[in-house]
This record gives sequence, structure tokens and C-alpha cells, in this order.
Amino acid sequence: MFVLMRALISVLALFASAIACAAELYFPSSGENWESVAPERVGWDAQAVSDALDVVGELNSSGMVIVHNGRIMAERYWDEPEDARYRRSLNGFDEQQRAIEDVASAQKSVVAILAGMAQARGYLELDDAVSTYLGAGWSKATADQEQAITLRHLLIMSSGLSTDFSYVAAPGTVWLYNTPVYHATMRVLMAATGLERNGLTKGWLSDPIGASNTAWTPRPGFDAAIAVGLSTTARDLARFGLMIQAGGKWGDDILLEDTDFLADMLSPSQTVNPAYGYLWWINGQEFALGPDSNATRSEGKLIPAAPDDLVAMQGAGDRKLYLVPSLKLVVSRLGFYGDKDGVSFNDAFWTALMRAVPR
Repeated sequence: MFVLMRALISVLALFASAIACAAELYFPSSGENWESVAPERVGWDAQAVSDALDVVGELNSSGMVIVHNGRIMAERYWDEPEDARYRRSLNGFDEQQRAIEDVASAQKSVVAILAGMAQARGYLELDDAVSTYLGAGWSKATADQEQAITLRHLLIMSSGLSTDFSYVAAPGTVWLYNTPVYHATMRVLMAATGLERNGLTKGWLSDPIGASNTAWTPRPGFDAAIAVGLSTTARDLARFGLMIQAGGKWGDDILLEDTDFLADMLSPSQTVNPAYGYLWWINGQEFALGPDSNATRSEGKLIPAAPDDLVAMQGAGDRKLYLVPSLKLVVSRLGFYGDKDGVSFNDAFWTALMRAVPR
């Protein structure tokens, strides 16, 4: 109960922040015209912010954008990592030569937003059976077992299927970070709307927010179940975060009408892993299960050094999008794995950045 109450407080803080700063939130137009604000103008320690970016640059990063109330408070880019695995995820550069990268599992959080939009527009319900859209036999479960697996179960990683789509447990009773099964989520959305993935994402989300360098791209050499990635820039990724910070709006346009879905997306979706919402990670809980095959349990907050109300997109290679309502922040990070000397990128970055917060 304590875990759920604390999560509810965090979600309420997000929406209170969205309402309180609606008038002062800045939304950048498409292209390069994005206003900035000096850290000291909004009470931050400019030197400490710069020092935090120095830390980020030492941790295999290609780019970071820190946005305060919609305006860029800090932004920096570095030479792309030389690791061959990173190079496979690099899908070109924008007009300013900023990297366009496959953000790995950070894509999941974008798909969650699209699922909420599809429900709000009447194309589906979260409690619809997956087989309603994909037909029988989309997994290795029996027809009756499949019928019990809903879109909601895919969003909360509780389908009860293994990574090879075998039936393991009743849906909703276990939590497993299951990327192959997750990919059925976009197949459901495409079947329900009649749109292919790029048409759906661009028409509903990335074009309205001006994320012009975002697209679904093939992953050569990957297993067919996970062979498509979402490629984007650090700036485009920050735009997605700004839309969520604004409560599903972009300027005067309401993109995600269902605020109940938005609240649920950023709240614990089940008690097995309170640090997970609808394909979003949630800080400030008593424990978290990890994205490894054993769902390893870690006691305490997901990111100990970060504020309790942080929510995040997280992908392999430490692709990140952080939202912190209490600090009015959206932070995006691209690059490759940034752990060093036994310290995770998450904790190294937030330890450094918290030295800069207004006192």
C-alpha cells in the first residue's frame, strides 16, 4: 500500500506540474528554432550543470539535451563511440550532424503513448485480447490461454509468456521484461488502426511535435521478432518527453486525450514490479525488478541518486529519457553503455546533476 501511495503522489505531482506550468511551458517549432535559457536564470548552478555534462561526456555519450520548462538549459555532443555494437545502431545524422540512433528499448515507452492514443480514439481497449487483432496462434499458448492475454498485459510485461512465446504462467501473475513478446504490441496497433508503424507514429505523434528525425528503421541481423527499431536524435527524444510533461499536449493541441491512461502509464502497473508502469520505468519505489532474464530484484529506488518523482524511458546502451516534474526537467541522452568502475550511468549522471539544483 505504501508503494502504491507513494507512486500516486508522484503521478499527482506530474499532473500538478503540467497544470501549474501550462502557461509558462514553451513548445519549440519544427526545425532548429528551439529557445534556450541559461541555468542561472532559472536558479541552477551553471558551473555544476557544466560539470555534470563533463561527467556525461566521459561515459560513452554521443549527446545530451537538458530541457527546463520547454527551453534548452544545456546541450552538448561528443564524438560517437567506436564500439562496433554502437555503430550498428547509428542510422545517420541530422542536418547539424547530430547522431540519429536506434534507441533500443526506449521505443517501448513511445509505443505505450501510441496505445493510449489508439484507445482514446476508439480503435481498441487495453483489455481486448491480443488474439482479437493478431488471430489465433500468435504465441505457443493454447487458444484458451491466448484469449486471456490482453494488450494491457503486453504493456505491463505480465503476459505470462516466455521470450520464445511459450506459456509459463497465467497473465498478470508474473513480471518478465520480455522484448520479443512486447513487439506484438505494435502489431496490435497496426492491425487495429490499419496504419503501418511509420504512418501511425508520424501522423499521430512525431510530426505533431516536430520530431522530424524520428522513424522506425530495420535492424539487419536481428531476430525477426525484434528486427525493427525506433531511430531518433537527442532533441527529438526530448520532444516526446516535453509532450508528456505537458500532460499529453503540444501547445494548444491535445494529442493524448485520455489523462487517466497517462496517469496509469506513469504509475506502478502491478505489485510484482512497482517500478514499472505501461512500458515506462518509475523511480521512488521500495524495490525494482530488472530487465534481465531472471528479473533480478534490487532493493530501494530504481535510481538512488535521482529524485523520487522521476519517470524514464530506458534502452540498451543507456539510451535515456528522464522526466522529473519537481525540477521541471526533461533530459535525453544518447550514446552507448556508460557504466564505469561499478557505477551505473544513471547514478553517475544524477549524482553530478543534483549538485546543480536550485537550493
